[in-house]
Formats: sequence, C-alpha cells, structure tokens
Amino acid sequence: MTNAHRNPPQVMTDDEAAEFAEQVFDVARQGNAYMLERLLEKGLPVNLRNHKGDTLLMLACYHGHLAAVQVLLRFKADPEIRNDNGQSPIAGAAFKGDLAVVQALVEAGAQVEGASADGRTALMMAAMFNRTAMVDYLIANGADPQARDARGVTPLGAAQAMGATDTAEQLARI
Repeated sequence: MTNAHRNPPQVMTDDEAAEFAEQVFDVARQGNAYMLERLLEKGLPVNLRNHKGDTLLMLACYHGHLAAVQVLLRFKADPEIRNDNGQSPIAGAAFKGDLAVVQALVEAGAQVEGASADGRTALMMAAMFNRTAMVDYLIANGADPQARDARGVTPLGAAQAMGATDTAEQLARI
C-alpha cells in the first residue's frame, strides 16, 4: 500500500478555505514578495479576487509594494482587472502616489489611462494630488491630458479643484 492510500489528502472546509484566502490577501497587502512567489509557484491563481473584487495585484499596488507587484506581473497578473468599485491597479497606485509601481504597471502593459468606472484616469489622480513627476511620466507614455471623467472634469480641472498648484500650472502649459 502506498503512502497516498494510508494518508488521504486533507480536504479544507469552507471556513478553512476562506481563512486561507484571507491570509493570502494579507500577504499581498503586506507586500511579502517571497511568499507570493512561493504560493504562485504552487499554483495559486494569480488573478484571485477577494470579496471586494480586489486582486492580489490591486492590493500590492495600492499598498505600494513594488517587489510584490513585480512578482505578480512576472506570473502574468492582469493589470486591467478592476475591483467591484471599478478601480484599476494603476489608478490605485496613482492615488497613493507610487511612481515606481505605476511605471512597473505601464511596462507590463497596463493601459496608461487606467480609467475607473467614474472615468477618472491615473493622470487625474496624479494631478489632483500634485504629483508632477507622475504627471510627466503618464503624459510621456500616452495619457490624455484632455480626457474627461463622467462629470466632464479634465486633469487640469481636477488639479485646480484640489488646489494642486504645481500640477495645475504644469497641465496649463500643455
């Protein structure tokens, strides 16, 4: 009799599976690139989503964990999957102000606009929070400075509304 017959594989209960999944999402939130890589090598679905529709990539991006983002992208995480609120990973990274994560996403093929359900683009997020280097990067990579969100607001209008004087001046020159 083989060992497999004497010790049948353990079956997780639904509660155990849910607890394990939550631990996996915590690994992404905390940016543990090493653990993510080990889990992905063992077959963890790279585009796994939580109860809010956030992927592992969205969580790693939003929390600014470049190494974890790079691991997920190397395993072909889809940078275009939006969460249940319609937010994209690039918009999350732009909102948080993480240029290195935005660059990694664009280099991996993410749409530079990264528009959310409300039409707000990554450029609008960068403009709103006075992130001049990110504005330069996004425009240099094809972001449309004339794009409008669902309310008709452009990146310049978003910067002006938020009192982001540096990006407002920057965008006014375009």
